[in-house]
Amino acid sequence: MKKSEVILELKKQGVVAVIRGESFEEGVNISKACIAGGLKAIEMAYTNSAASDIIKELCEMYKDDKEVLIGAGTVLDAPTARMAILAGAKYIVSPSFDKETAVLCNRYGVPYLPGCMTIKEIITAMEAGSEIVKLFPGSAFGPSYIGAVKSPLPQASMMVTGGVNLTNLDQWFKAGVDAIGVGGELNKLGAQGKWDEITEVAGQYVAKAKEVR
Repeated sequence: MKKSEVILELKKQGVVAVIRGESFEEGVNISKACIAGGLKAIEMAYTNSAASDIIKELCEMYKDDKEVLIGAGTVLDAPTARMAILAGAKYIVSPSFDKETAVLCNRYGVPYLPGCMTIKEIITAMEAGSEIVKLFPGSAFGPSYIGAVKSPLPQASMMVTGGVNLTNLDQWFKAGVDAIGVGGELNKLGAQGKWDEITEVAGQYVAKAKEVR
């Protein structure tokens, strides 16, 4: 899948599951439960030491489902980004912008979604080739901040992560974001082994997003 196709699919789906987990098994099982609920954009965080193996496993498991997008999150540097890409990650997400990571992702033709807070950071990321920037943490700003950004930067495409939930996701989409990242409740349920509940919650996010977009 080409870079442009991944970006279009992320925008089409609109909801990304940010998966952490404490082990290989937990990371895989939370991801599988989300995908079963229709939440097919998975951001596997590198806070899990088995992230590369999980990405590789999921890519093989869902290689025939073109809607499943396995990406990597909490990528702090270029070496980690390369590991993720070689494992099969279709997109790279960072909590902040890193120029070397942007260069590497461009080299491999993989979308880079860096966390940004200020107009300057957003512009810097866009100039480095990021077609979607991540407002993080969203809870520190609120949906009104999207409009403030888009006044001088109407061309900015944004995903928001941090503090997004079922009760406020409609406000974020109405404010103009292209996607949201969710994970808190999914990971809490995963730590308790409640896979069926994860599938149910994932389905609720997908349905609510379709309803309000």
